[in-house]
Amino acid sequence: MLGRLQIIFKILFFISIFLTSSKAEILKPNSDIKPSEVVKIQLIGLQKNDLKFKDSGIEQTWNFAHPNNKKVTGPLPKFKRMIKGESYQMMLDHLSHTITELGSSDKWAQFEVIILDKNKIYHKFNWQVEKYTLEGTLKDCWLTTMVSNPIPLGSSI
Repeated sequence: MLGRLQIIFKILFFISIFLTSSKAEILKPNSDIKPSEVVKIQLIGLQKNDLKFKDSGIEQTWNFAHPNNKKVTGPLPKFKRMIKGESYQMMLDHLSHTITELGSSDKWAQFEVIILDKNKIYHKFNWQVEKYTLEGTLKDCWLTTMVSNPIPLGSSI
């Protein structure tokens, strides 16, 4: 009986280690992720910003930013300050979001994103992704090239 308990304990121990380490992983761009999924991955990250670790959602969003976008908004510490600043902080820990495609081609896609923030105020954004065409690990990946300033739409109550 004691041997079985030890085996069960070891199995549970390894499962908990696996689950803990997999929770800490952040998704990386790959060519199988569709444009709308890129936006969804970023929004879910921002909605649950500290779920995996402090600012994991912001880092998740950063991973899917186009290199040209990163030149303007980065490096990562600067990007974190920007997201936590007045213009974009409503994205953090927001209550819900909707994503509506406005248009697309084989190289770009644009979406209207509406966020209900934690204060129950709606905000609208234009969100654009483009397919990365240069050689390297990001080739053929969809990456965010632009997120507009928010347009407040008013309270939900």
